[in-house]
Amino acid sequence: MKDILGVARAAALEAGDFLLNNFGKIAEIESKKDNSLATNLDKEAEAMIVDRVRAAFPAHGIVGEEGAALNPQSDYAWIIDPLDGTHNFIRGLNIFGVSIGVTHKNKFVAGAIYMPQEKELYYGEAGGGAFKNDAKISVSSTAGLGECSISFDSSIRYAPEVMTGALADIAVKVFNVRMLGSSARQLSYVAEGKLDVAIEFHDRPWDFAAGAAIVAAAGGKMIALSGEELKPGDVGYIMGNPCIFDEAKTVIFSAIERYRRAKGRR
Repeated sequence: MKDILGVARAAALEAGDFLLNNFGKIAEIESKKDNSLATNLDKEAEAMIVDRVRAAFPAHGIVGEEGAALNPQSDYAWIIDPLDGTHNFIRGLNIFGVSIGVTHKNKFVAGAIYMPQEKELYYGEAGGGAFKNDAKISVSSTAGLGECSISFDSSIRYAPEVMTGALADIAVKVFNVRMLGSSARQLSYVAEGKLDVAIEFHDRPWDFAAGAAIVAAAGGKMIALSGEELKPGDVGYIMGNPCIFDEAKTVIFSAIERYRRAKGRR
């Protein structure tokens, strides 16, 4: 796993420094089918990462947010978000990063996240612990939900009824809520204990694959919003420290169930 993690780290650093050097120099912005945005720099950064992965592991699968799709039959898959926080990047907000996750037979086994503005490289692997710039990190030990700082999905426009209900329920039970517009930033903060829980309704695999591997290596827990074990093909999740994970999960799942019952009565 050392070589895999080494390649992931190197690729994240290269792409992240490229993005930082081109911050504020976007040439093209494309609106995608899901109403999210991509820039020419997203695509160029993804090409950099893909080239490095293919050179090191030509038989491995690759899935990229901007369209990369190679070797789907492989047991290994590299799941890439070359610019996580694209909307922040476009608006000149410096909360953005590179997210590279690796799965083996649908298990999260390694990940690297690089936040170039802060020069923060997070990485971790199954059984090997989690690190930030070579210093070991772990999730928080906050034991009471009322003391928690959490992050919540900022894409409320996609499902306002269920998401505003869930946000209302959790907001009154925690100390504060953050919406950062970057899953890489939120999950790296969970992994190092600066945030206690992350709740996302619409994150895709490229958004969370790296973070899932790092948070797990840092001692965190996670679950898909379906209630099943989080898998690379899922959309939406809860991740957090084990002390308050079950309590946070109960609040969110209760809100989701209430929404489903109300919708069924219509």
